[in-house]
Amino acid sequence: MSSILATIVRHPDENLAKCTLEPLRLRKELSFHQFNAVLEINASDAIVLSVDAPVISKADTGRPLILLDGNWKHVPKLKSCLKGTPIYRSLPRVVTAYPRRNDDGLDPVEGLASVEALYLALKLLGHDDPSLLNQYHWREQFLKSVALFKF
Repeated sequence: MSSILATIVRHPDENLAKCTLEPLRLRKELSFHQFNAVLEINASDAIVLSVDAPVISKADTGRPLILLDGNWKHVPKLKSCLKGTPIYRSLPRVVTAYPRRNDDGLDPVEGLASVEALYLALKLLGHDDPSLLNQYHWREQFLKSVALFKF
């Protein structure tokens, strides 16, 4: 696959040992960037996931995806690197398989692990590739959750 399907902007405080996206770092269809003060990502006409936006629809098929990878308190800062006019979309409420722990109370109920969000968003955008989950410990449980959802 030669074209980029998703751009991942990772906050520098992310613990790479626990990051569910780290095993995907060498995939050619994914572009990883570490956030910093000078990073600029062209987000024009790209889908950017946001919990307070309309759900991805068939009309969004074929658009590139930008995934902001960091805990919920870092999202406003991560958005500052986006240039142009992104299209904010949310994901349908699929239950996460990731055993979540949240001391700050900032995670929305529908929050997914980053690799879950990536897989589901790309699936909805027309790129169903379960191999994205190959190294995800909770892969089977998550795929069962996705299978229960009617797209």
